Amino acid sequence: MPRINQQLHPHREPVTPLNAATVLLLRDAPVAGGGSVLEVLMTRRSDKASAFPGAYVFPGGGIEAQDGAAASHALADQRPTQTAARLTDALAAIRESFEELGVLLARHADGSWADAADIAAIARKLPEGASFAAECAQRGLRLAADKVYQLAHWTADRNLPKRFAVPFLVARMPEGQEPVADESEQFEPVWVRPADALARHEAGQFFMIFPTIRTLGRLAEFADVAAVLAAVANEQPLWASSPRSGLLGGKEARYMEHEPPYGELALVTPNGRGEHVLDWQSETPVPLLKNLQRLTAPNPGVMTGPGTNSYLVGDPGTGYIAIDPGPQDAEHLERLWRAAGGDIRMIVCTHSHPDHSPGAAPLQAMVAAAGRARPPVLGLPSAPTARAASQFTPDRALQDGELLTLEGQGPNGKITHTLQVIFTPGHAANHLCLLLREDGLLLSGDHILNGSTTVIDPPDGNMADYLDSLDRLDALCAEQGVDFILPAHGYVLGAARAAIAKLKAHRLAREAKVLAAMQAQPDGSMDDWVRLAYDDVPPRMWPVAQRSLLAHVERIRMLEPGND
Repeated sequence: MPRINQQLHPHREPVTPLNAATVLLLRDAPVAGGGSVLEVLMTRRSDKASAFPGAYVFPGGGIEAQDGAAASHALADQRPTQTAARLTDALAAIRESFEELGVLLARHADGSWADAADIAAIARKLPEGASFAAECAQRGLRLAADKVYQLAHWTADRNLPKRFAVPFLVARMPEGQEPVADESEQFEPVWVRPADALARHEAGQFFMIFPTIRTLGRLAEFADVAAVLAAVANEQPLWASSPRSGLLGGKEARYMEHEPPYGELALVTPNGRGEHVLDWQSETPVPLLKNLQRLTAPNPGVMTGPGTNSYLVGDPGTGYIAIDPGPQDAEHLERLWRAAGGDIRMIVCTHSHPDHSPGAAPLQAMVAAAGRARPPVLGLPSAPTARAASQFTPDRALQDGELLTLEGQGPNGKITHTLQVIFTPGHAANHLCLLLREDGLLLSGDHILNGSTTVIDPPDGNMADYLDSLDRLDALCAEQGVDFILPAHGYVLGAARAAIAKLKAHRLAREAKVLAAMQAQPDGSMDDWVRLAYDDVPPRMWPVAQRSLLAHVERIRMLEPGND
């Protein structure tokens, strides 16, 4: 983890979340002409509610002591695989859906659902200390917790003054019941198709908060109630998330763990502040830590994404190491030089591709022209297999495992920043990554990207080497406790080892498709195979994909018996 003294913001402990539960009541609604569509029950919160006034939500509320009491548990039906904690969640959701909407998920001994007479006989708001489960039992009802499943779990953003940890549960709406809002907390119960709710929200007619929006987006993928319940029958939520927020286009934007900005927000604002600007631009360096800045070159494109990320490691007391100065763009190099106060001690290129290394020599000259010591350009020389545009000769070739060190005086005494060189061929024969040891950060060059997979272009690229290098990086992350990866294209990645595992799984899955294409058309051409193996990629990208296809073909043939 990054050193506390290198964090941009002082530590602020997030508010401890309160426990609550909510339930998505579902039904299959018939449509004209036959068939049915999935609908979910939603209500509008009071305009005077303390949290999210006027928002359309699913019924739910705080978990009370009675929901977790053994006496209440004894009055509920439970699946054998349903834990006590999940039973408590279900009882809270059942109680809240009754209090807010008069929907009673309870059954008589013969299995019939509670009816209108049962609902009318039980007070929607019981006196303090009264047990909802006991009241139902007096009517001969048992709470149907066995029909309530966990769909997801949300924990509110770390920067909110009041937070909730909420399982989102699902259940089929009981037959013969109609929702009736309590007209104090909830209003206007409405059955709505998930896709329609999202469209109305987008049109400004149906205000919803982030977890509701994202949950409906996932729910819209299901055809009917049975499909939803089958997906959660194994007692595992489909996702668990504690979103993070940043600024995009001047407005607050929230992201879940699988989305590209999430890791960067976790690095820059670990305790949640919602202040980090996520807009891609090339004019101003972006501070990630006190000793780490990113400046993105103005070369966006299909192959470079938002542009090539140049990084500065160091501080005014130690000087700086510039990593991947990018293309030979004078304005970009001057911004990089100014961001370092002109004090660049070393220039490191992760590899020799034309969007990474050509800026090294002019940046070196710029530093020297300003009267400072000429910083060495470091890296690995391009191999004979490199393309003409990727020729690169450093002042000195780096050694695998070599340490590049900056030392100086900080506000609290001596400070050191150390980059460890890791040789990672695969994307290019001369590719290397860098580990910022004191802060456990991996600068991955093009080996690991955020939002896309890197191209492996033989003969300089080699798929076997690439996968071996991924394994090496995974072992390094485990050994050094690395949580964050800083790629040459895209936002910072969090959960480093999970990101590497996902990337390797993707590569192997693609290789399986390549092998299947080769077996289906043993006499096929590369054009034939790319159509089959990359059928999930837009055809306009097939010429690029064909480079990595060739790398997979080479590895497959290398692994054939007799080729070891």
